[in-house]
Amino acid sequence: MSANLYGKLETDVEIKASAKKFHGMIKHKPHHISNVASHKIQGCDLHEGEWGTVGSIINWNYFHDGKPRVAKERVEAIDDEKNSITFRVLEGDLREHFKSFVITLQANPKAGGEGSIVHWTLEYEKLHVHR
Repeated sequence: MSANLYGKLETDVEIKASAKKFHGMIKHKPHHISNVASHKIQGCDLHEGEWGTVGSIINWNYFHDGKPRVAKERVEAIDDEKNSITFRVLEGDLREHFKSFVITLQANPKAGGEGSIVHWTLEYEKLHVHR
């Protein structure tokens, strides 16, 4: 019996900000996210590199299942035309369960209205199979 260690989850989240504004904040000022989502994100700081550049490393403090968590992530890719950014988790709580964990956020203008839809893609490889 073979178990699947690889997975991909996708979801859409509707937000009030425009796609460009959201992308700009995630790219250049991710530390401002805690101002609008303090129940999920406590904050983040730049560990290495410069805000808005591929290769930069960001330390995140966030909540999951009601508990404070941490993650150190490298910016893997930025596409300003598609309003997308990709992060790879290097260290932190997620690495206790996952060999690799990559998060891509792509903001798309909402059809026929204000705001946008942020498409989240989580791609991962588990460390162990849970039966």
